Amino acid sequence: MCGIAGIFGISGEPVGAGEVKSMCDAIIPRGPDDEGYYIHGNVGLGMRRLSIIDVAHGQQPVWNEDETICVVLNGEIYNFREIRRDLSLRGHCFRTSSDTEVIVHLYEEYGDECLDHLQGMFAFALWDSRQQRLLVARDRLGIKPLFYGEFDGRLVFGSELKSLLKLPAIERQLNWSAVGHLFSFLSTSAQESIIDGVHKLEPGHFITVERGLVQVRRYWDVAFQPDHYRSEQQTIEELRALLEDAVRMCMISDVPLGAFLSGGLDSSSVVALMSRHSAAPVKTFSIGFADPDYDESPYARQVAQAFGTEHHELILNPDISTVMQDMAWHLDEPFGDSSAIPTYMVSQLASQHVKVVLSGDGGDELFAGYDKYLVEQKERRYRQIPATLRRTMAMAGDLMPEGMKGRNFLRHFAYEGHDRYLDAATLFRRDEKHRLFQDGIAQRVLAADPWWYLRSCLSRASAHGDSHWLSALQYADIKNYLPLDILTKVDRMSMAHSIEARVPLLDYRLVEFAATIPADLRLHNGSTKHIFKQAMRGLLPDEIIDRRKKGFAIPLGRWFRGELDGFARDLLLSDTSRARGIFNAGYIEKLLRLHQQGRPLDLQLWTLMSFELWCRSYLDCHKISRFPPQQSSSRSDLTAMSGRTALIQ
Repeated sequence: MCGIAGIFGISGEPVGAGEVKSMCDAIIPRGPDDEGYYIHGNVGLGMRRLSIIDVAHGQQPVWNEDETICVVLNGEIYNFREIRRDLSLRGHCFRTSSDTEVIVHLYEEYGDECLDHLQGMFAFALWDSRQQRLLVARDRLGIKPLFYGEFDGRLVFGSELKSLLKLPAIERQLNWSAVGHLFSFLSTSAQESIIDGVHKLEPGHFITVERGLVQVRRYWDVAFQPDHYRSEQQTIEELRALLEDAVRMCMISDVPLGAFLSGGLDSSSVVALMSRHSAAPVKTFSIGFADPDYDESPYARQVAQAFGTEHHELILNPDISTVMQDMAWHLDEPFGDSSAIPTYMVSQLASQHVKVVLSGDGGDELFAGYDKYLVEQKERRYRQIPATLRRTMAMAGDLMPEGMKGRNFLRHFAYEGHDRYLDAATLFRRDEKHRLFQDGIAQRVLAADPWWYLRSCLSRASAHGDSHWLSALQYADIKNYLPLDILTKVDRMSMAHSIEARVPLLDYRLVEFAATIPADLRLHNGSTKHIFKQAMRGLLPDEIIDRRKKGFAIPLGRWFRGELDGFARDLLLSDTSRARGIFNAGYIEKLLRLHQQGRPLDLQLWTLMSFELWCRSYLDCHKISRFPPQQSSSRSDLTAMSGRTALIQ
């Protein structure tokens, strides 16, 4: 695991060694163990290394035999041993035992199609000096991040936005389209960053630069095409075998590893399968809350006891203001999902004991685990209500005072088909953004449609795969919510503490297989994840499989009505915030008041706070330092938010 950065002068502009080093210095927590560079003429590649495989000899950049091709890699290639054996038989010679080295030899053998052979999580940059050609690629599901942009005739790229912002050519101008997406869906969009001109490379895509031409292309996608000829029992057996192999491959490591354990189905399944392939007790890590309505630590403890893990848990108190600035820095962009808090803290806990953790993320998207799918199933009955009546009900909702119970429900009736699903996921609707932003800013924010990318995903799913509505929604979530929210959160918060988080449920073979499972086996008789649950019968206790899903939620709403109320007001209504001229302070005051009165606006307030803290870290400062102000060490003590930490045997 590493962080990478680079510059390529498209028209031959030279690259300075200091430029690439400064980009890498900004992401030291991603790779505190080592650094490496290749700077020659108009090419500059750099990396920071977190040593996981071939600790002694896996330094980067890595070269082919005649040193005409080199690569820097962020991530892990899980099938590198199989690839290495095959390439050795084809005459390729290897100098190290690292997973990174297989990429240069694969490229020699297959060119850009080398990507089809890689199983893992990765973002890498490869320089072919013979062809004077650059290849930059991101893994199929977007587990590892990659930002890029063209500035002053140069292509610049890096694992984090802060690397690019070290370059003077990149001005810190807000991308208002991305701001609009943030306040709609808790994150910036799939193709854009919060900074104007800086893009995200989408999952399953790669960039080539050759003869002055920059091209971005897709090399992988998933299509939901159900296999109705395979029996349910055959599906269960094949799924279980794939799950076990995916977990086994993610356990390849030369350093200590463990697992995040929430006590839910996904993380518990990963721990259960890890236990089958580990000679020693698996190290597990979980977060709990003093508030029993949100505390899942007893379930995690139950799983830990069932599999004899070496279990560590941390009980959180609501005083989070001391770590919010650090989180804002490491998140790299404003981020509205408050579950980043427990992810940050469980990563900090795990970093005291291991360098690699396995996580259960991805199961909800693959196997239809979200309650929102059940909600959509029920709401599809709205189609039977005449359109004129639904529009009338929506108009009635518009006339109701903001904050009145039932207002949003009535307005929701007006939407047809997939737009209803998008509306349910929208944080601030268009009219609310009019009031949230000051007039001139609102015009810029509202100029772009935040729903367009999701609509395109839904259309693509229906056109190229299963026509079932559930398949379309899952496809859209795999392409959007998964990489932009779930995987962003896990990557940034684990890397903040210099640990590598692996997600075996997102093995692309498993993703492709899940897409062949018929919809009625994913969502069955009002039960989510039906087929996944059946696959885990006998491996997990039934009470873990059958208990109601909670999700990685935190008591944020209660905190905002208690300890965080003053902090939120001081931050959002500060002179610093008002002076930017972005938000309507009167409307923010109204949101704070409505929340105190009982309307659940915790995500709206959290997103506003995240944006303000990001602005203070990235816009108000003219320099980006190695670490944010007042940041503690990445392997610091856990007193900031902990009520107690415990090892449970």
